Amino acid sequence: MKKLFFFGVLLIITSCATEKLNLSPLSNNFYSETKGSDSDRGAKKGFDINIKENVNASEISNLISTFPKFKNNGLNDEVTSLKYSLQNYLYAIDANNSSGKNRAVKSFEKSYKKIQKLRQKLDKDDDEVLNRYLVRLKTNISVIEDSLKGN
Repeated sequence: MKKLFFFGVLLIITSCATEKLNLSPLSNNFYSETKGSDSDRGAKKGFDINIKENVNASEISNLISTFPKFKNNGLNDEVTSLKYSLQNYLYAIDANNSSGKNRAVKSFEKSYKKIQKLRQKLDKDDDEVLNRYLVRLKTNISVIEDSLKGN
């Protein structure tokens, strides 16, 4: 009876020991599906940046997942578009896709400008929160772009 109890407790303990859930938009599954081998890329010039270990990319992923909701539905829709642009930006860098990266940057800038216009209708507190997020996003993108140009 003691052995049965011991194995039951052991089974419960080992079944509860699981890996932490990865909610990042840059999950490991995505990397394994999109990243080809170096021979697949041929002579195409890639980015010399490891996006999975880049602090700025990590900050962008964190901002995407924690972006607040606002009372203005039009603003929330544009924020969703901005977040998709940012995800595509990070995916394109990881996949060494410079044209995809450029499209994502243009899409980000377009959404950013629309959000700036919609900010005028926000109350002071919401505007300050939104501004903090936008400044952090732009700063991190600028640092990543600078590091890509430096390579």
